[in-house]
Amino acid sequence: MDSITPFASVTPTIPSGLSDYVHSLPFLGRISLDRKQLSAGEWTELVLTYEIGGVGLADGAWLKLAFKFYSDWALFQTSDPRAANYVSAEYHATALRPGQSPSTVQALKVRFDQKGHERPFQKAVIIDIVDGYLNPGDRIIIRLGDRRQGGAGTRVQTFVEKNFRFRMFIDPLGSSKFAEVPGDCVLDIVPAAPAALELIAPRFVAPHQSFGVRLRIDDVWGNTVENQEATGRLILTAPSGKEYDLKADFASSGWAIALVKDVQLDEAGEWLFRASLDDTSIVSVATYVTVEAKENDLSVFYADLHVHSQDTVGTNDTYYNLSYGKDVAGLDVLGYTVNDFNVTEEKWDEAVGIISRLNQPGQFVCYPGTEWCGNSAAGGDRNVVFLRDGKPRFPFDAAGNSVRSFEWNEFTAGAIKPGTWPVDQLWAAYADDPEGHLMIPHVGGRRCIFDWYHPDLERLTEITSAWGQFHWNYIDALARGYRVGASAASDEHQGRCGGGAPATAVFGSRGGLTGVLAERLDRASIGGALRARRTFATTGERSFASLRQGKVWMGEEAQADLNVPLSYRLLGTAGWEEVSLFDANRCIWQRNLHAELGLSSRQIRIRIGGARIKDRYRAAYWRGTIEITGAAILDVGTVGFDHPEQTAWRESATTVCFTTATHGDTDAIELTLSALEGARIRVSTDLFGYTKVGDSLQPPVHTACPKASLEISGQDLLTKSEVVLDIPGVELRLAVERITESALPRDIAGDIDWNCLSLPSCPVHALFLTARQRDQSRVWTSPLFLAV
Repeated sequence: MDSITPFASVTPTIPSGLSDYVHSLPFLGRISLDRKQLSAGEWTELVLTYEIGGVGLADGAWLKLAFKFYSDWALFQTSDPRAANYVSAEYHATALRPGQSPSTVQALKVRFDQKGHERPFQKAVIIDIVDGYLNPGDRIIIRLGDRRQGGAGTRVQTFVEKNFRFRMFIDPLGSSKFAEVPGDCVLDIVPAAPAALELIAPRFVAPHQSFGVRLRIDDVWGNTVENQEATGRLILTAPSGKEYDLKADFASSGWAIALVKDVQLDEAGEWLFRASLDDTSIVSVATYVTVEAKENDLSVFYADLHVHSQDTVGTNDTYYNLSYGKDVAGLDVLGYTVNDFNVTEEKWDEAVGIISRLNQPGQFVCYPGTEWCGNSAAGGDRNVVFLRDGKPRFPFDAAGNSVRSFEWNEFTAGAIKPGTWPVDQLWAAYADDPEGHLMIPHVGGRRCIFDWYHPDLERLTEITSAWGQFHWNYIDALARGYRVGASAASDEHQGRCGGGAPATAVFGSRGGLTGVLAERLDRASIGGALRARRTFATTGERSFASLRQGKVWMGEEAQADLNVPLSYRLLGTAGWEEVSLFDANRCIWQRNLHAELGLSSRQIRIRIGGARIKDRYRAAYWRGTIEITGAAILDVGTVGFDHPEQTAWRESATTVCFTTATHGDTDAIELTLSALEGARIRVSTDLFGYTKVGDSLQPPVHTACPKASLEISGQDLLTKSEVVLDIPGVELRLAVERITESALPRDIAGDIDWNCLSLPSCPVHALFLTARQRDQSRVWTSPLFLAV
């Protein structure tokens, strides 16, 4: 056999300079963005550049450009490059080194998935590498709101956020194992231009009671603007007509707020407060304050007991959110809330310290709290408010046992760690001290199920929040015989607690407030009042509502005196249009203030409301038309619409179009016609759900009823006054109604005689009042639990 002569030396083949170049790159690459600051809600095009690192990208690899799920940034789409919110990605090769082969990638396939990655970075632009690989140093250019083919750009998130982040994850080997690219793209989302003046004052005070009045300047999306040199006026008009003109100086740095301190009113009755800005086109605003002697030793305080920060899935840090509640929203009481499975012990301890420092008896009450995040099948979401001073019993009890539902966050390695589950295990953790704890079942993403209930701990339920309105859940609990009272909160994730403006996505309803009747503004008194159910719930307004029988007040349990009527009181600002008394889940008495004042023969409204389903993606999206024939449309207006993307417009002389979304709340389009007699009214609408998966330009239809329509003659409406179409869903309905041309009352009170009520035989009646104003805001009282 012939022998093989070895080479004298072995020289490997390497493309010239390529190895050094590969080592000079970050292994996972780097991502950059062409902007550092954006205005809330602006339309723009963003260009992000991902430079592929030394690892390269294999055939079949994919990338995810992710951001937080609760951002309401307009949903991206990839089907129409001429439409808004189009997202694209394109490949640019870097220069080849001598001897280096070019990349073989044939295409990049782009899609958008709202749940494309892990919490909190769940929304993701996903880019698949198709038929080939990419070299280190190659670039992928991502355009959000690509305008090159005529698109309008992309609409930015509508709420402010410091350090908004785009985070890149890559699967370099095509194994579906993702790595985080170091160095997020970070930008600040700041308020848009000043657009509105807000005025915050208590609705009900005693003579000579000292209180503060807040003025603030917001943008069109409800963000309080910053760093404004502004002055304004606050004019107080007494019931007698006497006026008091006060100057309001806005802070020149930070939030644009002005606080008028130590206001005291002596004259009894309803006062008109009007606020205006100097040297601006922003319109003035008004509210009302009623001065009246107290019927008891209780004062009215307003609370938001469900406020998240970025410690879990909220926006901006804890100090920002608590300070906003105290200084901007003017809350009396605030409850900080963390998702129990998600918060780190370090962040929890830090937040408890901040809360302790901000809590100031007589000025501002602040509680720490958690949100037990059990799935609905295990009882569903329950908030735990820690009412006592000192270290809360979380995340461990006195014996060192975890009181989390489970433990998982973005820093957790390995499997999910099970904890306190199902909800009866949560009750066991706090049942030895019910007076020190308040649990509030609520409807959010994992809605509470009232198959589970603890009477000593669960004294209130959350009826309305940024997730929507849940009258159906309140009456379900009461129909089961549970003794729960009324509460409302923001469940704020956008950094605007205290009845703040809604976002444009899943948090599409205005956050609520709980009215608390307590002796003092301190933790013990407020906590006692909450557990005593001396509360009412509002959809974010400083309205007032009460229900009592003699000296027995809402929230109390007593033997009914059939010789003493039920007494109610309502104070609002937009005018009350409907008042209803419920016995658990049955409406047993009602007032229609439109009818009482006289229905118009030319003014009507189309009112739509409700939700598709009870669970997380509950919103009903309406896209419809109103056709009027036989009469001229003289005027069109809207009430209850929550932000600029919910709107109605005149399409033609006979047609009005509308697009809006309801999350259990109601919206209305008001029309003034030349006359109803001889007119014909036809309303038709398409109904859609939230685009969780798929093309945002083709939203999913409401399967139970994709279309709804209603038609009536003006003559029939003159006879019937209203026609209502109930639509399959959750309190989902469409109505055409006549309304009054008179001013609706802001202050109503009355007695309801027992003889007017048809009460079935049962041991205890849960009697509560709910009422609606013309602007579609609502209130609910806690029940009177009366044995008859």
